[in-house]
Amino acid sequence: MKALAGFVVLLLLAPFALPAFYLTLLNYIGLYSLVALGLLLLTGVGGLTSFGQAAFVGIGAYTTAALSTGVIELPAALAWTQHSPWIALAAGLLLTFVVAIALGSMTLRLSGHYLPLGTIAWGISLYYFFGTFEQLGGQTGMSGIPAIELFGHPLVTAREMYYLIWAFVLIAALTTQNLLDSRQGRAIRALRGGVVMAEAMGVDTARSRMVIFVIASLQASASGWLYAHLQRFVNPSPFGLQYGIDYLFMAVVGGAGQVWGALLGATVITVSKQWLQDLLPQLLGRTGNFEMIVFGALLILLLQRSRNGLWGLVARAAARWLPKTRAKPRALPQAQALPRRPMPQRGEVVLEAKNVTRRFGGLVANNDLSLQVHAGEILALIGPNGAGKSTMFNQLSGVDTPTSGQVLLRGQSVAGRGSRAIARMGLSRSFQHVRLLPAMSVLENVAIGAHLRGKSSVFSAAWRLDRAEEARLLAEAAHQVERVGLQEHMFAEAGSLALGQQRTLEIARALASDPCVLLLDEPAAGLRLREKQALGELLSKLRAEGMAILLVEHDMDFVMGLVDRVVVMDFGQKIVEGLPHEVQQNPAVLEAYLGGVAP
Repeated sequence: MKALAGFVVLLLLAPFALPAFYLTLLNYIGLYSLVALGLLLLTGVGGLTSFGQAAFVGIGAYTTAALSTGVIELPAALAWTQHSPWIALAAGLLLTFVVAIALGSMTLRLSGHYLPLGTIAWGISLYYFFGTFEQLGGQTGMSGIPAIELFGHPLVTAREMYYLIWAFVLIAALTTQNLLDSRQGRAIRALRGGVVMAEAMGVDTARSRMVIFVIASLQASASGWLYAHLQRFVNPSPFGLQYGIDYLFMAVVGGAGQVWGALLGATVITVSKQWLQDLLPQLLGRTGNFEMIVFGALLILLLQRSRNGLWGLVARAAARWLPKTRAKPRALPQAQALPRRPMPQRGEVVLEAKNVTRRFGGLVANNDLSLQVHAGEILALIGPNGAGKSTMFNQLSGVDTPTSGQVLLRGQSVAGRGSRAIARMGLSRSFQHVRLLPAMSVLENVAIGAHLRGKSSVFSAAWRLDRAEEARLLAEAAHQVERVGLQEHMFAEAGSLALGQQRTLEIARALASDPCVLLLDEPAAGLRLREKQALGELLSKLRAEGMAILLVEHDMDFVMGLVDRVVVMDFGQKIVEGLPHEVQQNPAVLEAYLGGVAP
């Protein structure tokens, strides 16, 4: 908070200490920072690469230019919207919202390299639209844009616009920081952990992707509105692909994933370009775009040395040179407990697979497989590698859909309904290959599991109106962390834990959703003896509470001393089902799984 207060004081004093040229430069840094902050969410946090943000800047600029100058005649009923920059701002944001929803619905379905290519396509299309539409001035552009009036005073000069621009930037930065520090923010950050994990925890990944796409678009549009009234003139040039690339560089170079890194990136790139444009012609004796060559080389060098951008370098330097202060112990979250789901009656069939078959072309991964899991029971699903156990887990949890057969959760058919819907009905799971967010704390990773138990909106999160609910979610996460024995690592980064601890963390995350059915895929892998004993005690306690547990595990000593029944698979089929001691003596199991035959 002290650093933020100091930054704000410097911003307030800058107009009194800097000449007009540097003040204008600060205005442009502010405009670029608005766009970079949107890309921080979209690319740095959400992992969605967009080269088309300059087009949204253009929508905001051209909307206010057209409405505030009155060059486009509107019906009499809408005439009141003209000649007011503030109404034009609202209109530009509304138009941007509609366009972003339309483009996002098409573009965000793409993955891999197709997504950035898609953003390039619509970015170029909008750029040419601005230059082709004659009522918008074509390539010549539009002039005569009126100044913004604030409390009856027109903001004519760069010095007068300065405070308005930076007020927008600070509001965007603080609301973005608030959003990331919330239930909705964890859902957005979970996108980098993979769609499968996020959906299994109840996150609507399609909605989260659309949310950050729209927010980034709206912030770019607001930048365009400010730009138009700062310049009092617009033409298509600043809204092309080159500017889209520059905005992306600002977000990545500053430190993708860091709110204040976006401002740092916008500052460094803007100042560096200006500096190189002035210096290189003097050194080389002629003009040209030499600054782009040097600038590109410097960017490559920076990204090689610091993948976390300039903010990562600043953070490391600060940790090295600034005096270290003793960190205050963090208080565990305390709040009223979240409501719990009523558990099914002991012995009730909670999860059932009926004749489930899954084919991948000519490969039959699961063949006519049936099983039941009862409340208050631990059922083990075992078999050699490649037997189809994890594939069966995916059919039961909604990650995949059976080719034929039924999956029933508490008597309701769930095949094909998707893992998010199944999670809402009370099924949670861990994964064979650990899926965590390594840069987030243990507490935050577990809180992702409680996502479905909250209701806060993006707006309430951005303006910190969700603090009561957030406290309850974090208190629930802290309870589950303590429950699995990771309380000493509560605030440590999840990526710093050993593999066995990460698997335990996944169980805590699954428990945070308050499930009645728990699917655990190799939970004891990587655990030491005492950790296995603690895990066994935890699972036994959950069984006593009435939870139904299905686990896949290769540690036979752990399995046979814990579970109530065992289902053995081989080549996608169930070959044996029974009590642990019966299965251990079954000749088919010994031959298929243990590599021998009964004596």
